[in-house]
Amino acid sequence: MKTVLKVFLMAIAYLALFILGAASGAIHPACYAYIGAVLPLVSAFIYLYTCTLIRGFGAATALNGFIFVLFLIAGEADLAYIIGTVVLTALAEILRKMKGYDTMKGVRWSFVPFAFSFFAYTLHWWTDTEGSLAAAVEEMPAGYDELMKPVIDNIPMLIVVIALTIPIAMLAMRLAERVMKKTATTLNYARLAGHR
Repeated sequence: MKTVLKVFLMAIAYLALFILGAASGAIHPACYAYIGAVLPLVSAFIYLYTCTLIRGFGAATALNGFIFVLFLIAGEADLAYIIGTVVLTALAEILRKMKGYDTMKGVRWSFVPFAFSFFAYTLHWWTDTEGSLAAAVEEMPAGYDELMKPVIDNIPMLIVVIALTIPIAMLAMRLAERVMKKTATTLNYARLAGHR
């Protein structure tokens, strides 16, 4: 029961991170579109701790699944988000199984697809641009849709940001390991240290 509560608290923290990422769009549409690349700097800590609580299948599923259910209830889950989240979560779970549930190697590898989870939420800007712009006219301050359009059209920048997410995710997990060294040691950290 204590473990379930801790996982729930991690899911709440992860939800707060998603909300923060979504709220960044109030600064500028580019923040909303690209913040997914830097969110792993925080989500790595949440993911690492959750993996120490769930030593088999389910760490990525518990975190993304929590948000997934809430978004479905709130009507925030469009098809792009559903497909993106399911694919990224499945990849994370498969990689963790392949590399070892009870190892830091498994956590590191599985975190890479998991780190892209916020991009699944923002994907609608590119899969349903017309609908996203229409929603901005209704929900955001006047002129916000005009700020969005150049961000959406700047595909080269999106590719660069997505590519940068991989090294940022890897760096973030290493940072989480160092800061949470005691926690990381519970995942055969000492044994794997010689095989890096």
